[in-house]
Amino acid sequence: MGISFEILQKDIAARAGRLKVGEKTIRTPALLPVVNPHLPLVTPREMQEMGVEAIITNAYIFSKSAEYRERALSEGLHKVLDFDGVIMTDSGSFQLMVYGGVEITNLETVSFQKAIGSDIIVPLDIPTTPDADRERAEKELAITLSRIREAREHLGPDAQMAGPVQGALFPDLRERSARAVQEIGFDFCPVGAVVPLMENYRYKDLVDVVLGAKKGLSPATCVHLFGAGHPSMLALGAAMGCDIFDSAAYALFAKDGRYLTTYGSLKIDELSELPCPCQVCRSHTAEELKKSPDRVRLLALHNLYVTLAEIARIRQAITDGTLWELLDLRCRSHPRLLEGYREFLRQAQDLEEQDNVSKRRFFYQGSESCMRTEVVRYHAMVERFTLGPRVLVAMAGKAPGDYDDILFFKPPFGPYPEGLSETFPIGQSEVPSWDEDMMRAGCRGIARLVETHPESTVSVLCPVEWAAFVRGELPGVEVLNADTI
Repeated sequence: MGISFEILQKDIAARAGRLKVGEKTIRTPALLPVVNPHLPLVTPREMQEMGVEAIITNAYIFSKSAEYRERALSEGLHKVLDFDGVIMTDSGSFQLMVYGGVEITNLETVSFQKAIGSDIIVPLDIPTTPDADRERAEKELAITLSRIREAREHLGPDAQMAGPVQGALFPDLRERSARAVQEIGFDFCPVGAVVPLMENYRYKDLVDVVLGAKKGLSPATCVHLFGAGHPSMLALGAAMGCDIFDSAAYALFAKDGRYLTTYGSLKIDELSELPCPCQVCRSHTAEELKKSPDRVRLLALHNLYVTLAEIARIRQAITDGTLWELLDLRCRSHPRLLEGYREFLRQAQDLEEQDNVSKRRFFYQGSESCMRTEVVRYHAMVERFTLGPRVLVAMAGKAPGDYDDILFFKPPFGPYPEGLSETFPIGQSEVPSWDEDMMRAGCRGIARLVETHPESTVSVLCPVEWAAFVRGELPGVEVLNADTI
């Protein structure tokens, strides 16, 4: 039956779609909560009742468990965990990354995963850590690719298996790995060994790694970002084109007394209020939750509710074409996340090819908005304008009639003919009356017009209070004072 991926909606590089695994289907983007059978703070059955369509557990833990190994082999994973949805199993690579070794071979783990009825099997890839040099990264990547080929040959072309993408911090190795995995034949590819980056707030590196991998993958491939589960960074992950996330954060943070929000994690012992509409927070006061003998489990439930709600919010934003606005809001919750967001924006030229041409709106939210795909695309489009010898860009005031063409001005995009006034992005953008970065981006649009129309003489009509700024941004362009015309 295999794995297939259908894309229904797109925004930036994000996709809302359906992942079909055998006869089961899950909506994407999706969260796969991590389930440890020995420490189930929230049971898989409870997760399913909360709307979870897929979970991930660790096949290595099952294979070494005196309590669960034989049950999983005889009864099957779904019955043992009491979960009807998709179950993905990790091979033991996490333990390999954390502890440096596992007592299992690649063929042993994929055979075991198949025997216990895993819906998505993962080969024993080598998760090369971020501190690895290039020589080590290339060596371990070669082993990973060899194991992926071995697993594919052993289980057959129709096996429901994931093809992990490795390559440490080297974007070109990530791209090479992705292309190789794609050639072997996979429709589901996790980007691995990124947990240390997120644990250390290295979001800039995360962006480079993920976008490197995406360059080597088909647009039709479902992409899983291994270990990404904090709600504050899920919008960034989705915007980069990741469709599946898995999270143990809901449980790990609960054990540490931390209360997840979309803007970070808070210490429950320092809260006097519970600022969340979930069932846990509406049925307990902060003091009751702190003192509850069931405190860790209740925190885990809250953390999972918050994370699932953020996934739903992201799916809706993709459908509405408003993911940029959500992404901008989320990435201002931490300076290092903002750093990652800016690195992502620096890739806007490539992202523009994937983004929708028309959307519901463009909300200006600061200087980062000037780097968005809509602005990049509009500035490129300016060269297609057909103009006469004398052109006026009217920022304000009543334009005189002795010009061949009169264009109007909407920052951060720049000049536009009247015929585009109701089209996206000009007619659907909300911008402040003045913002220096926004105006500077708009002037770049005029500069692009001048550069691509050397046969035309372009003048700008603007209010007196803007004149000095506009002259500074557009040297050599005639700037007229609207108050004197």
